[in-house]
Formats: sequence, structure tokens, C-alpha cells
Amino acid sequence: MSLFKARDWWSAVLGEGEEFDQGCLCVGDVDNSGSGHDKVVVGSYMGMLRIFSPHASKSSEEVPADAQLLEVQLQNAIIQVELGKFVSCSDLLHLAVLHPRKLSVFSISGTAGNVEHGDQYQLKLVYEHNLQRTACSMTHGTFGGVSGHHSLCVQSMDGMLMFFEQESYSFGRFLPGFLLPGPLVYNPRTDSFLTVSSARQLESYKYETLAVATEAETRQDQDLSVNSGGKRLTPDWVFVLGEQALEVCVPSFSHSSSFIFILGERNLYCLRDNGQIHFMKKLEFNPSCFLPYASVRDGTTNLLLCNHTNMLLVYQDVTLKWAAQLPFVPVATRLANFPELKGVVTSLSSDGHLLCSYMGTDPSFFSTPKVDAREADYEQVEAEMKRLQKLIREATRTQDILPKSMTDEDLTVKVAVSSSMDDPSQALIPDIDGLLIPSITVQVKLKANSVIQTSKLTVSIQPPLAVTQDQFILEPMDIGSSTSVKFSAFLNGRYLPADLKGEITVSYNSPTELNPTGVPKILQSTFTLPLALVCVPSSPAKTTKFKITLDTNQAPVQLSSIFSEFSIKSEDKDGNSLAFQFLPGPKVTLLASKTSQRYRIQSDSFEDMWLVAKELVRRFDQYFSKLGVKDFKKSFSGPLPLQEYFLSVDHHFQLRVSAKQYQDLLSEQAVQFRAIQRRLLTRFKDKTPAPLQNLDTLLDTTYNQVMALADAAEENHTQLEEAFVRLRGSTQLLVLLLSLSQGLTPEQTAILEATLLPLLQDTPQLGWEESCDAAVSHLLRTCLSRSPKDQATSLAHTGAQILGLPRDTDRLKRHISLLCDRIAKGGRLTLASEANVQVPAQVQHLAAPGGIEPIPEVSGDGEDLPQEATKFIKKKHSVKKVRKGRNTNGSCPVLKCILL
Repeated sequence: MSLFKARDWWSAVLGEGEEFDQGCLCVGDVDNSGSGHDKVVVGSYMGMLRIFSPHASKSSEEVPADAQLLEVQLQNAIIQVELGKFVSCSDLLHLAVLHPRKLSVFSISGTAGNVEHGDQYQLKLVYEHNLQRTACSMTHGTFGGVSGHHSLCVQSMDGMLMFFEQESYSFGRFLPGFLLPGPLVYNPRTDSFLTVSSARQLESYKYETLAVATEAETRQDQDLSVNSGGKRLTPDWVFVLGEQALEVCVPSFSHSSSFIFILGERNLYCLRDNGQIHFMKKLEFNPSCFLPYASVRDGTTNLLLCNHTNMLLVYQDVTLKWAAQLPFVPVATRLANFPELKGVVTSLSSDGHLLCSYMGTDPSFFSTPKVDAREADYEQVEAEMKRLQKLIREATRTQDILPKSMTDEDLTVKVAVSSSMDDPSQALIPDIDGLLIPSITVQVKLKANSVIQTSKLTVSIQPPLAVTQDQFILEPMDIGSSTSVKFSAFLNGRYLPADLKGEITVSYNSPTELNPTGVPKILQSTFTLPLALVCVPSSPAKTTKFKITLDTNQAPVQLSSIFSEFSIKSEDKDGNSLAFQFLPGPKVTLLASKTSQRYRIQSDSFEDMWLVAKELVRRFDQYFSKLGVKDFKKSFSGPLPLQEYFLSVDHHFQLRVSAKQYQDLLSEQAVQFRAIQRRLLTRFKDKTPAPLQNLDTLLDTTYNQVMALADAAEENHTQLEEAFVRLRGSTQLLVLLLSLSQGLTPEQTAILEATLLPLLQDTPQLGWEESCDAAVSHLLRTCLSRSPKDQATSLAHTGAQILGLPRDTDRLKRHISLLCDRIAKGGRLTLASEANVQVPAQVQHLAAPGGIEPIPEVSGDGEDLPQEATKFIKKKHSVKKVRKGRNTNGSCPVLKCILL
């Protein structure tokens, strides 16, 4: 047990699921017993009002029945509770309870019990005020210097101070320049109210000033000039804090009668009554609440300060005197006197932990009890050992690196895409240039084969496609139970997606014998949206800018049988041509030859042909597979459209360069803006201010330039996202044409796609150009190198270059052209080639630890790879021969060359 832990004297847990805040705790003799002992009053946002009379208990887990005096469920949430003399015809203490739309004053009375159940306490409503505005906080005191009774002041959420003199409403005033409510406290020494405005400054308003100020019914009325005798409301003094305040406190003890304490988010302030600062302490933690109290030393004040690291700190002005650990983060703390102990620290957490503690160093006398000596049951231990060994063998009985999927999965996921579009459409954009945006429903069915807990389903889809809901929290499922969720997918942008595939990810916990809480698992499933979601049938275009032709080895097929849903509305009755009008604007035409096995795809946009080409290849495979054709082949015999592809690369690169330029310009303008602000602040703080010399005009101009640059940078970022999606589409089209022209296997096609598309999206730290260049260069050095010697040399190259935005795209385009050329000449794409290459002896020596550094790659074209592993220069290096002993088989001595 820690020596400096706050000693638990009495504690309680108030309800379940209730919330509490700063104003929900107060202490005092609420039942007017006259004994001088305090009771603890707690109100919650759920409307529960509780009154406790704590006393020492042996167990902190259960609250003794006689410690709780009263528990009442009120109709409204309780924002704040205060004790004071709030009834005009009585000098007794009464309880004021602030609700969002009501202020109630209660009396608490106790009746002595005649049996062992103890005294009985009753809550009686004395009077209440219905509020016209939503309340935020309240304060009380002897407003106007009236002694013997307390008045109440309620601050509303819209900045109005409402004053109540016991049973009657006095007046209301709006605070000037109000935006958000802050702490409110009454200073009885100066008869003024202190509050922290949204401008992060402490403001003081005298009660007399508030009383004679202009009457206003709304916040707008206070800014209008009226002919009444009132005056415009202005603060008596203002102190700039520069941060939001958590609490403001005005201590009432005599020797510190002129101090005001403010707890900020990062600082603690102490001011005098006239607004002059007395001291300030910078806090190195995040505070939660504080409480000033009387000190034994004259001229100083003690403070209880709680923070978010569960610490209770005691300060004497700015000096830390004590620190104790609390079991929770308090939102309110008070000092109370109980019959058995004086000066008890009463703390309340946001979730209802109420703790009465004291600070001391009394040690704990707990000692660990001795374990009963008993003989071990060897038969039971041996049985447990065999069971654990069996579980270990079953868990390690695999020879693969990746785990194999079990035949009986814990969860089965099936995704079904509707065959028809939604009516009405769920799309956020109703139409694009007159074309209606459709949506389609996707249903996900889940069936549990075991107990499933805390499951969450996430939908990911390619932009600019969107869904109505992308996350679902699923209920726990028993064995054999099933559930389903539905969502709609639609186009949410004015450009085409790079892929129509989506992914369903289900994360869940599956309890086991050894882990009852559940083993976290993830299950993924994919689905494909129809092409009709992003396009409609149209009339074929005769002249286009870009064309690609695909060849097959089977007889010509009518396009109407392949694209049946588009041929119904097509104008071509022969079925030899189709046109796809994409919703964002471009049109793609598909033509079939009547005599040959060729099919042409043409459009004015290169990257937009990708979706039609992919769909055509996929439907060809399905069509001939149903016919039972096993030797169906498809190919591309034309030249690769590298120049068209490089247009997308250059466009994406220029937008990245523009984004970097906008960032640099914004940094420069921000530096200039801050410099002008400092100059202006220096002028304004000077007692004899000099002329501004057009600094204000320069500040406005710089501000306008910063805003214009920010808008331009945001627009460029939107264009960059669109350009990257188009670049992905054109890259996938290039991969498809290259795989068809060279007959690549699915594994080789996957390697090629991973090389040319290493990123799913651009990031400020890493972009597509440098990532793709590094991946292509790696293939050129390894499996696509000219000779095994060059490939082995690249394995010894240990230096790694730092990826960054290149100066231009010339090197990247040369490397991509070289990649396509080497694949066309018979290069084999494989990731296992490095392990199959026999590395020369001298290269092995260079790659070994302590060898010389390899010669760096020659900058420029990818063909200029190093031809020799290294070059020994004997002119300036001495060679030392070290003679080793003979081997056991009688071989010759080994000579080892060491470069000095």
C-alpha cells in the first residue's frame, strides 16, 4: 500500500449510469440540527437527490443504511445544489436546487425515530421559480449588502443573469459580448459578480451596476439605444486570462479576504479584489477541480487541487506541501466536519463515486496469511499436465506460416447485391447533368456457428462511391442464430471510381475454454456492384480519341447476349455495338467485329475505359465457361498506350507539386501574419502608442491572402483526390493490357498490379510517384535484370534511398517503359527469384558484415545498372595475407584478403 495514498474514511457508489458535475456536491448542516456537523448533499443529472451523514465504516464496498438520510427522485435533472438562507421569514438553512427550467428551494427536516431504524427525514418544497430560459449555473449571497438573508442569481445558457430575492423575481440582465457560459461567483466584499467570458477574460460586474443597467427582454435588445433611464452594461474591470477557466472561487475566511482564485486549464491565478494579479502558477498537469481553504500561516492560503492523474495536491500559495493518490478523478471537492473527524476531504467523481478521505501516513498492518501446508495431488497434477500438452500440440500442429482456414468457421458471412435499383434512390446527389443517380441495396447475412460477442461490421467502398451506413454494431449471437443488415450504395461524386468492389469486415470475439472473455477475430468478404450503378445505355460514338482492341480465339459473340441489361435500351438492333454513358459525363463505346474475333473499346477519356474493359473480360470468361469452352483465350496485340497513360501520371504529379507550393505559400503568409500581429500588439500595449502606419491594412490584406490560399489549397486537394482515382483506373487498364498481351498468370498479374499501385491513396509523407518508382526499380534490379550477375549484385546493395517528391516524372516514365519492354522480351515476374540466384563469391564477401560498401547505382535510366560487383584498386591499398591452419582433411591453407 502506498504511504501517500488518501486514506479512505467513508465511501459510497451512487447509482448506476448516473452523471455528476461540479455543482452537484455541497456540504453543510442541511437539516439545521445545530450540532455543527455537516451533511453531504449530492444531486445527479438523472434527477436523484441524496443526503448522507457519513461516519467511519469498516467496509468501503457497501454503504451502511444509517449513513443515507434521504434519497428522492425529482422530475428534472439537477444542475447545481446550494445551501443558504433562501426563505424570507426564516433564519434556517434551506436547499436550493437548480434544474434546467426551474429553481426550487426545499427544507429538510428530521423526526426522531422511536425504533432502531433511526431518524426519519423529509423533503418539503418551500417555493419554486419557473425559468423562461435554460439555466447553466447559479450563485448566492447577500446581494446589495443586505444581511441576514441570501439572494440567488441564475445564469442562463444565452447569457442572462436572473436575480431572485427569496420568493420574488427581481430583474434580469444580459452580459455584453456573451457567447458561451462560464463560471459565475459572487464576491461579497465588493458586492460584485465575477465570470469568465468566451473571450477568455475575467470580468467583474457590480450589483449596483447590474441593477441600474438597461432592461432587455432579448440579447438583441441590449445593443439597441433606448430612451429609458438605464445605462449600458459594462464590466468594472477585466483581467485577460488567455485560457478557459474551470472554476472561480472567492474564499470567505478573514486573513485572505482580498483574494480571488481562478483555476484555468493550464494555470492557477490569484487576483486581488481590484483585478490586480497577486501570483500565478503554471501547472504541469490537467486539473479537474480545486478548493481554497484557511491556512495556519497568516498571509497565505491553502488549496486542494485535483488533476486527471488521480492526484490530490495540497498547495500553500504556489508551494506544493502534500500529494496523495485518489482512486478516481474528482469533478468536485469540499471540506466537511463530521462528528468523528474534522476537516474531511469530500470528493465526487463524474460517475458517482463519493469519497470522504483524510491525508496521513499511518502504515497498513496487513500481513499476508500463511498458506496451509498440504501435500500435492500428483495424479491431479499429471492429468492437468497431459491436458495442457495436448492443447499445445494441437495449437502447434501446422507446417505453414499462414494459418489455414478451419472448415467450421465461427461466423458465416454472405453478401447479396440486389438485382434491381432502389425506388426511390437513396443517393445524396439527385442527378448529374440531368441523369438521375441510382442506388442499389446490399444485404449482408451473418450466421453464427458458435457464441459471438461484441461484433462490429464495417463497410469499405472505393471513392467516390458511398453507402448510407458504413458501420453496424451487432448484438451478441448464440450458436445457430443469424442476423442481417442492409445498406444502399450509390455514386457521390462527379468522377468515376477505380473499382466497383466493396469489402465487408466483421470483427468479433469468440469465447473459448481457456479464454472466456473471447478471442478477437476478423472475417472479411467482398462484393461487386453492377456496372449499371454508374452508367446508362446511350448511342454509340463514331469518332473518339482513344481506342483499344481485344482479340479472342472463339467465334464472334453478339454484345446483346453479353450485356443483356444494356442491350434492351440500345439503339443497335444487330447487337454489334453498345455505348455506355457514365453518369459523370464520359461515354465509352464497345464495338464487335462481324467477321473476326475482335472487339474495340473507344472513348474520349483513357482512364474511363477501364471499367468497361474489365467488365468485358469478366463476362467473356463467364459466357464461355457456361458453354463449356476450356481453351478460351483473350489477348491484346496492339502497342501499349504508354503515352496516354503518362498523361494521367503528369496530371497527378502537377497537382502534387501545386499542393506543395500552396503549403509553402501558406507557411510564408502565416509567418508574416504573426509578425504583423506582434507589431500591432506592441503598439497597443505601449502607454504612448505610436501611429499604426497602415499595419492594420497590411494585417487585413495578409488575412485575405491566407484565406484565399487556404481555399485554393482545399480545391487543389479535392482535384488531387480525383486525379489519384483516375490514375488508379488508367494504371489498372495498363496492367490488364500488359497481362493480356504477354499472357501473364494471375500471380504475375498480382505482382505487376502491386508494383504499379503500391498505395491505395496519397499521403502528405508518401506519394504514388516515389513509391511506384521504388517498386519498379526493385523489379528491374531483381527478377527483370539483364543477367544473373546483375541480379546477384543488387542483393548486396544494402543502401536504401529516402523516398520523397521527385523533381519530375521523367525517371519514373523511363522505368515504367523499361519494365514493359523487359516483360515483352520474356521477363519473368516472381518474388522468389532472389533465393534462386547463385551469388558470386566476391559478392558474398561484399555483402557480409564488415565488407566494403557496394558501389551505388548510377543515377539516370534504369538500364544503367552496375555491371560489376566491385573494383579492387591496388595502388593505394595494402593487402595483408593471413595464414590459417590446415583442415582436418589435409586441404591447403586458406588465404584471406583483408583490405586495409
